[in-house]
Amino acid sequence: MPPFPSIVVTGLGAVAPNGIGIPAFAAALRQGKTGLRPLPFQHPHVQTVAVAACDDFDPGVVMSPADQKRLPRLVPMALMAAREAMSMAGLPEFATLDGPRQLTRDELEQSQRIGLILGTGGGGIDFTIAQFRNHHDTGKGPSLWTITNATHGNLAGELSIRLGLRGPSHCVSTGCASSSDAIGTAMLHLQTGRLDAVVVGGADAHLLVETLWPMQLLGVISTGRWHPPESASRPFDRDRDGFVLGEGAWFVVMERGDAARAHGAKPLATMLGYGATCDAYHRVRPDPNPEEAVRAIHLALEQADLSPNDIDYVQYHGTSTKLNDQVETQTIKQALGAHAASLPGSSIKSMLGHPQGACGAASVVATIAALRGLDGGDPFLPPTINLDNPDPACDLDYVANTSRPTNAKTALVNCLAFGAKNTALILRVE
Repeated sequence: MPPFPSIVVTGLGAVAPNGIGIPAFAAALRQGKTGLRPLPFQHPHVQTVAVAACDDFDPGVVMSPADQKRLPRLVPMALMAAREAMSMAGLPEFATLDGPRQLTRDELEQSQRIGLILGTGGGGIDFTIAQFRNHHDTGKGPSLWTITNATHGNLAGELSIRLGLRGPSHCVSTGCASSSDAIGTAMLHLQTGRLDAVVVGGADAHLLVETLWPMQLLGVISTGRWHPPESASRPFDRDRDGFVLGEGAWFVVMERGDAARAHGAKPLATMLGYGATCDAYHRVRPDPNPEEAVRAIHLALEQADLSPNDIDYVQYHGTSTKLNDQVETQTIKQALGAHAASLPGSSIKSMLGHPQGACGAASVVATIAALRGLDGGDPFLPPTINLDNPDPACDLDYVANTSRPTNAKTALVNCLAFGAKNTALILRVE
């Protein structure tokens, strides 16, 4: 058994390009429904044909028009996902949409024992870019909120204020691993016993020329003339040529098992293990020798007190870049040994694009939602869509194109990130 109190997931929330809210998101995963859209603008230097945008998201559900103008797009997204997760977990509302409310002494003490951790890569970069665009076009000065929105930690504070949570308010920004590491950090907080629960997740939203163009220069984003454009994200496919930039927010409520039982929450999953390492190799390319990525998985297995054969399913990072998918395939083979050959896994980025720092939380939420059938159906494995021409160098079971019924319980959620970072999470559905 793990050498720490059980840590359970009691609530989930999703604002995804292919579904807003957990039932819609889970149903879209089962159906293999894409969230990709044709690029909504033209620019002479941007060649990518698609993005994964949350077109159905209405920030007005959680935020006034005035506040929307003062904040980057990820904040209302994160707020909606966090509120959904808290509602599912049965946690009280310590604040209203209009602001703080008067709390009883018991409510105040409860709010002090609930933390908030946001994982984000780009943070408020969209707000900052908008200020400089406006200055260039009109000559007007920037918003007084430019600095607070450009400081990632303030975005976590914004969420804590709007949710009325008085425990630690932290932001983790480790590139694509941001929300995976946020969830791992939440585990560490809960192990101390100082907190009863942590509302934790990831959000990123910056589908802009100013982000797409540099990603194109890095050679990591798809620039193929895909027809239809929605087919551009192709993890593990022989013809893949890079990721498709996405946006969204995904949150979970994590609680100590005893605290969850005390207020009658029903666990959805147990978080068993977390491992994080650094290749110390290159700022954007994973090390072709996946030794450190393998070690991250082994650290998570060690904390979970599991062997490779105990893993039933892998949620891959699976970005759809040539190098990432090959290196990750080798990582799983080396980390899990002979068991890898018969182990099913998926990359939901085929449906979501790459939501950057939010992708780890998206993978955790998707894994729990699928393995529990939270669309109202039986448990299933999400597909990796657009996997039409398998790459001989990527020769594992990626649940190609069609979802699959499953009895899987224990899952590995893998993540690789810019900055040579590797993160692994292990969970088991209840």
